[in-house]
Amino acid sequence: MSDSGGPEAAGTAGTPGLTGGNFGAYQSELYLNGLGGQLPPFTTDFTALEDSARERLEPGPFWYVAGSAGSGATARANRAAFDAWRLVPRVLRDATVRDLRTTVLGTDLPAPVLLAPIGVQSIIHPDGELATARAAAALGVPTVLSTASSHTIEDVAAASGDGPRWYQLYWPNDDEVCVSILNRAKAAGFTTLVVTLDTWTLAWRPHDLDLSYLPFVRGVGTAIPFSDPAFLAGLAKSPEEDLISAVLRWVPMFTGTDRSWDRLPFLRDHWDGPIVLKGIQHPDDARRAVAAGMDGIVVSNHGGRQVDGAAASLEMLPEIAAAVAGRTEVLFDSGVRTGSDVLKALALGAKAVLIGRPYAYGLAHGGEDGVRHVLRGLLADLDLTLGLSGHRSPAELSPESLRRA
Repeated sequence: MSDSGGPEAAGTAGTPGLTGGNFGAYQSELYLNGLGGQLPPFTTDFTALEDSARERLEPGPFWYVAGSAGSGATARANRAAFDAWRLVPRVLRDATVRDLRTTVLGTDLPAPVLLAPIGVQSIIHPDGELATARAAAALGVPTVLSTASSHTIEDVAAASGDGPRWYQLYWPNDDEVCVSILNRAKAAGFTTLVVTLDTWTLAWRPHDLDLSYLPFVRGVGTAIPFSDPAFLAGLAKSPEEDLISAVLRWVPMFTGTDRSWDRLPFLRDHWDGPIVLKGIQHPDDARRAVAAGMDGIVVSNHGGRQVDGAAASLEMLPEIAAAVAGRTEVLFDSGVRTGSDVLKALALGAKAVLIGRPYAYGLAHGGEDGVRHVLRGLLADLDLTLGLSGHRSPAELSPESLRRA
């Protein structure tokens, strides 16, 4: 992809990518490029990216990204929940100039969008998380680095440069390893901790099982533990010398153990920034997160990858947002594909939305440039749809902006 606009094209001139306005200019750029015979590098229909990515990836990596738990009912429910709501456009609202900026837990966002944590990105593209971090930083969009990264915390931080970055924790059951990883993330400039709670063990995922495909048992997605001094101290030989022993130490350390609410103070003792709990699907759990002093929650069912037949995240969002209104930051993921999806989640109570599979498919299409194309397109769609629905900022959205289908 020849991205002539770079980060400057994402925002208004003066503060590249950080002004929160004029993301829709990417549309004009693509049309003007057509005058010179240059087409977009791949589709701008981000609901079609999955099929396109399938043509570019081997079955194992593709289904590891695209697959769901069991029958896939939860993933289908996530999409159906968005279709169950309709935006109700208003007119003559002076929405020519829009400002998408917001602040979440001390992080300034050019738009209410973050990149969700996705592990083992090297199975999609060799540069993996490094490419994603560079693309996100160029636009000022925060990236949330997965514990299951293909690259080390420090290398991803270097790729991110001055870009905002959060760290996602798959909670190891070895406290010394956990503290070591947290300390590394903090030292590398990761400001907010996102603790994934719904993936303490892997769900029944038929696509992965049919292919006997799990990257971790091959030593992929293990760069963070395999570079951690506390983890390495428990090995007789380095992972380079004895991969199997390292894998057999790590896999049961980060899967297979469900925590309890009384363990959360441990994280607070070892992380002095904001803490967000990811995987909240019930209002009572949201209330308990507030009672435990957590700074935010992510309403998420892991994109349908963990519990087959579960409620759609968007279906639960209004009730959860109402249960903790004004007491903690509410974020959302699961099933987001378009700008209008983002608007619906914001209208139903989310402060910001995490994007997952679409940027992974962009990575498959073109590495850093592919991720950038998806992000710029999604932000353009969000910007244009916000204005065309009669709003000048995300703060103007409310349930009154929607109707049930």
